[in-house]
Parts: sequence; C-alpha cells; structure tokens
Amino acid sequence: MRRLFATSLLLLLSASAVAEVRSQLDRILADKTLRVCVWPDYFGISYRDPKNRQLTGIDVDLAKGLARDLGVGLEFIDSSFARLIPDVLENRCDIAMFAIGITPQRQEKLRFTQPHLASDIFAITSQSNRRIKSWADIDKPGVVVAVAKGTLHEPVMRDKLKAATLKVFDTPQAREQEVESGRADVFMTDYPFSRRMLKTTDWARVIRPDGVYHVTPYAWALRPGDDRWHGRVEQYLLQARRNGELKAAAERHDLLPIALLN
Repeated sequence: MRRLFATSLLLLLSASAVAEVRSQLDRILADKTLRVCVWPDYFGISYRDPKNRQLTGIDVDLAKGLARDLGVGLEFIDSSFARLIPDVLENRCDIAMFAIGITPQRQEKLRFTQPHLASDIFAITSQSNRRIKSWADIDKPGVVVAVAKGTLHEPVMRDKLKAATLKVFDTPQAREQEVESGRADVFMTDYPFSRRMLKTTDWARVIRPDGVYHVTPYAWALRPGDDRWHGRVEQYLLQARRNGELKAAAERHDLLPIALLN
C-alpha cells in the first residue's frame, strides 16, 4: 500500500512538473520572442497606418512594455475579432492584445486578464442620414443596424434590438460601406473606433447613447489553464498601473476617458 501511495505521489508530482514545463512562459523565454495577436484596424488600440505600415495604439505600446519586462523580442501577428478564439487556442500567438471585450461567450473559451479599458457602445451614421438624429431613433421599425461578425456588438444588439433590423457583416469594412452607401442606417462600435471614423472620414456622424447603454470591460486574452503565464501578464499589468505606464499610454492615444487606472 505504501509503495502504491509513493508511486501515485510520484506520478502526481511528475504531472505537475510537466505542466510547469509546458507553460507558455517557458517557450517565450526560451525562444526570446513574445508573439502578440492584434487587430491592425483598431484605431487607438492596435492600428496599422496605411502610409508607413507602422502599428500604433495603447495595446501596441503595452505589448512593447510586456516584451521589455520579459527581456524578449516582440512579434505582432495580425488577427481579428472573428479569428480571435482560434488564433489564441491554436497557438498562433501567446496573447491577444487588442482591447478584447470580456463577454460570456468569449469567457467560455478564453482566459482574460484584469480589464484595462471599458467602453460603452456608440453608433455611427452618415451625415446625410435624416432618419437617425438621436439614440432614441435607432430601435425603430424600418431602421437597419449593422454589426461586424465576431464583435461583442453582435450578441449585444441581438438582445437589445426589438424593432430595428439587425444585419451582420463579415468584416468591419463591410458594415461601414453599408452605412456610407445608405443601405444601413447605423453601425455599432465603441469609443476608440468612433474616434477613428471622425478623424479619417468626412461622412461619419457619431450618435452617443443618452445614458449608460452597455459598458463592456476590455482586457487581453490567453489560452486557459496556464496559471504561470497568466500570472506573469497580470504582474506586468499591475506594474503598468502603479508606475504610470498605462496612464501615459492612454493619454498618448486619447483614451484616458475609458482607461481603468485603479
């Protein structure tokens, strides 16, 4: 019996040791490279400038900070909200850092850090649209609301809309084209992307909710089951809050109103 107990204990310890060795953190440190998934169209978060092809944004800055804190190089990997879950689970990247909304659907598959941003939902309509003057005009018969597939706005608007028609498009660009052309009345987005539309187009108009509509916390996403790697990322995020790195990055990209600094 004692021998059986000792053997079982040894197997448990060995399994624990293997789990430790298999931490993503060990791969990162061994290869000296942190692989970060980003959505390169997310203005203020992880946006690739079409002119110089450089990535900028709060999560780009913090990804650089995390890599620096780990003492490793950094590789950005293009992803999207539609590809987020397979990209993370299939090990295309070590962490997804593009202000990912924490939703119940995503929490079933992914593990999140503590949130560093939080945004309500905003609507984008065209300057020429006469139907939509305020938030109260959106959920009415005959109004077409566009959302991008895989974004948090898809399940939220399915639940929220009672009278308007919801249309789901494969890409963010498609939902924008529908509104610009007049085939849809509004598309739903968040604070950072609404800023992009105002800065980069001459046709967009932002409709803000009258009060709090549906605030979502944003965080970074990892594969579940790796406590060491998750803990190490949380350690960096806490440090970035305490030393002002998070605040400085939020200020640099005009996101201070939605930054969670405490």
